[in-house]
Amino acid sequence: MIGELGRRSATALLLHSALIQAVTFLVRPAATYRALELDVPGFALGLLAASYAVFPLLLAVPTGGLVDRLGERRLMAIGSGVVLACSAFLLFWGSSIATLVIGTAFLGAGQLACVVGQQAVVANNAAASRMDSAFGYLTFAASLGQALGPLAISLVGGNSVQPDTEMIFLLAVCMSAVLFGTTFVVSAEVSGGRKKAGDESAAKGSAVSLLKTPGVARALATSATVLAVVDLTMVYLPALGTDRGLTAATVGAMLTVRAVFSMVSRLLLGRVSRKIGRMRLLVTSLALSTAALAAAAIPMPAWLLFVVMAVLGLGLGIGQPLTMSWLSAQAPAGQRGRALALRLAGNRVGQVILPSAIGVVAAGLGAAGVFLASAVVVGGTMVLLRGVKLD
Repeated sequence: MIGELGRRSATALLLHSALIQAVTFLVRPAATYRALELDVPGFALGLLAASYAVFPLLLAVPTGGLVDRLGERRLMAIGSGVVLACSAFLLFWGSSIATLVIGTAFLGAGQLACVVGQQAVVANNAAASRMDSAFGYLTFAASLGQALGPLAISLVGGNSVQPDTEMIFLLAVCMSAVLFGTTFVVSAEVSGGRKKAGDESAAKGSAVSLLKTPGVARALATSATVLAVVDLTMVYLPALGTDRGLTAATVGAMLTVRAVFSMVSRLLLGRVSRKIGRMRLLVTSLALSTAALAAAAIPMPAWLLFVVMAVLGLGLGIGQPLTMSWLSAQAPAGQRGRALALRLAGNRVGQVILPSAIGVVAAGLGAAGVFLASAVVVGGTMVLLRGVKLD
């Protein structure tokens, strides 16, 4: 399934990938709904979105070095424990914008540790010729989790515009406990990427050299933009739905549709990438995303917005696994955790800057304006990628 991992260990890894995303995509929209209950202004929703990336922004690169030294499973266990603690914190104390921001920030730190560990497992065990497919499977599982989280909101929320956020946070605690237990099913022998203590300086040099490689910075910027737009969709689609009178169940279903179509794009990623090339596939995905984001800003029937979310899911689902496999192929063995963490650090920069900047638009133009501004940003990345070689 994934490189040299046994079937039981690979299954546990994919389950872990699905669960961390399910918890994240359950808790973050719930935090938005809780903030709406508190009647916070539009810019505060942007702050809430950005808070998720604050700790990961500071910890991403050190975490990459840590996974190379200590091993993937240990880091995944630490991250899972933090996510469990954050879910419980939000359940019992998430009653103000300050506590929502704090809980969301630590959730981002725990999710970072889980994801770095998962990606390092794949990077250190998949053959170079199968890297796109391996990361496609990993991110397929992540997309499955991204679909299950909003689906749970639909089930809990029913036909109400404002769901029972306390019940959602309780469900997140239960899922986080399963996530923590799943960590220990992943084989302890998947630590081939660990470097020796004497290789510390070499690993640091590899990150600097990677940044200096032509096109790398622009590719990392593209990855960061795509992930930030996924975040903005998750945060502002509930606000857009509230503006248009859509129920929480409908909004949750739309988020689920977006995630399901991301799953479809990732399941076929390896085959399509080999056929048309990474760069052509990436540019196509950005074009689809731009068109869908711009369309979402236009008032339309709910059924048509479902179609738009499906197209958006196809477009946004491709960028992340392609940049993962490309960076993994560039980095030498023993330093891939650091290289992937460098990409995640770039993602976190985007998650801090873009939601904060675009969130200001919400104060004047509302949630629809955020989708339109996001379309402009994603469209701009296609110009940014001119001359970059990902194949």
